Amino acid sequence: MSDTGATKHIDGMVAPGFEDVRVEFERNFSERGELGAAVAAYWHGDKVVDLWGGRRTPSGEAPWREDTMVVIMSSTKGVAALTVALANARGWLDYEAPVAQYWPEFAYNGKGAITVRQLLAHEAGLPVLDEKLPIAKMHDLNHAARVLARQKPAWPPGTQHGYHTMTLGLYMQELIRRSDPERRTLGRVFRDEIAAPLGLDLYIGLPPEIPAERLATVETLSIGRALLGLRKMPWALLKKQFTSGGLLFKSYGVFEGLDWNDRHSLAVELPASNGVSTARALARAYSAYAEGGGELGITPETFAQLTAAPSDVRPEDAVLGLPTYFSLGFLRPGPKVSFGSSPRSFGAPGAGGSFAFADPDAHLGFAYVMNKLDFYMSDDPREKALRDAVYRAIRNNP
Repeated sequence: MSDTGATKHIDGMVAPGFEDVRVEFERNFSERGELGAAVAAYWHGDKVVDLWGGRRTPSGEAPWREDTMVVIMSSTKGVAALTVALANARGWLDYEAPVAQYWPEFAYNGKGAITVRQLLAHEAGLPVLDEKLPIAKMHDLNHAARVLARQKPAWPPGTQHGYHTMTLGLYMQELIRRSDPERRTLGRVFRDEIAAPLGLDLYIGLPPEIPAERLATVETLSIGRALLGLRKMPWALLKKQFTSGGLLFKSYGVFEGLDWNDRHSLAVELPASNGVSTARALARAYSAYAEGGGELGITPETFAQLTAAPSDVRPEDAVLGLPTYFSLGFLRPGPKVSFGSSPRSFGAPGAGGSFAFADPDAHLGFAYVMNKLDFYMSDDPREKALRDAVYRAIRNNP
């Protein structure tokens, strides 16, 4: 497709009826400060949106191409949760079982009764680590497991929930390593059992054979940009953010040497934060689950659990200070968090603006990724405009 005068390098396709998504994508560049990005949607299993554009680097003119991938931050949590759901469907683990049933050392320091469901709902009280994990040592997952097992909960497990910013993926990693009959890592299970069958350019643990020119460089949250972005953030979150002894502040410091633009940081498996993907791959993965997951062997019983309402009815998040709703590793819709066409939707946003989710009732898998991080807690105007345009198209194409 041709460029417009206001935006550079917009390419891809939209199905008939979805043209407004392209209009909003172009407006992201001309009006909303977009740098480089991609958006994709699958409806009833068919690709109806696949757009990319802009630059893959903050400076220069390197274009975002069809195969460009970018780190998706906490949208990785959703990918990891899809993998845990597959493990449940295969009978490797039970959401209601204690984590210590699969990982006996986890029981240390009062964690013996924590169930898999509580852990995945951010109810375990484990958003921080008292011992930092250097990125250089994250290839040694046995070392990480020992650190995780020693951690004492920050609140009595099950009494409240609070966003496990960086740690949730580490705990999901160990659950998979302990329950998979072949003792594979989470990234490997995802690659073998989900990415390969679906043909996805999506990795947790970036392989060395991926060339550098396929990777977008992230424009991170500098101090100057952060000051300008304060007005976009809820006051309750700001208060938590700048409380040096608070759980949110400490949750960011789990890793030493983490750099989103360094391949060493992307090569290790951080299943809460360092997945690398195209929008197309993310949307395709969620589309498979939006259709019930049958093509991957997801059982009706597992699918029913994925789409059931969250068990924790207390919405205030002890870490973020805002209402949040989590279940089985996914963000879920709630009175203060709206996405999808019904409460059965599930997905995961990422720091800076990325978002991907499944909407089973609309038969939709959606994903937006970008390389310019912004400061919205949810409903980043760039992503929200695209999501709304997709739903308008669906309503007009019964």
